[in-house]
Amino acid sequence: MVLLVGSNVFMTFAWYYHLKQKAWPLAMAIGISWLIALPEYILQVPANRLGHLSQGGPFSAPQLKVIQEAVTLIVFSVFTIWVLDEKPRARDWVAFGLVFAAAALAMSGERRAMQ
Repeated sequence: MVLLVGSNVFMTFAWYYHLKQKAWPLAMAIGISWLIALPEYILQVPANRLGHLSQGGPFSAPQLKVIQEAVTLIVFSVFTIWVLDEKPRARDWVAFGLVFAAAALAMSGERRAMQ
C-alpha cells in the first residue's frame, strides 16, 4: 500500500500540478510531467507485482485496479484542496463514495485462486 500511495502522489503531481503553472508552455508542462511520472512507474510496477496473486500477493488484477482508483481519489482529494486550492462539490464527494463502494464490493467475497 505504501508503494501504491507513493506512486499516486507522483502521478497526481504529474497530471495536475501544471494547472497551477500558467507560465509553462505546453511542451514544458508535458516534459516536466513525464519526469515526475517516471518515479510513479518505479513504484507502481512493484506495487502491482507484489500485490498480485501470481506473485504471492492477495489480490487479483481487477481488485488491484479498484484499490488503485480508491487510493487515487484519496490522494487527488488532498492535492486538489491543498495544492490547487479547489473544493470538490457535493456531487464529487458522492461520486468518490461510489468508487469506494466499488472497492469494498471488489474486496468482498471469496478470494480467487490463480489458475
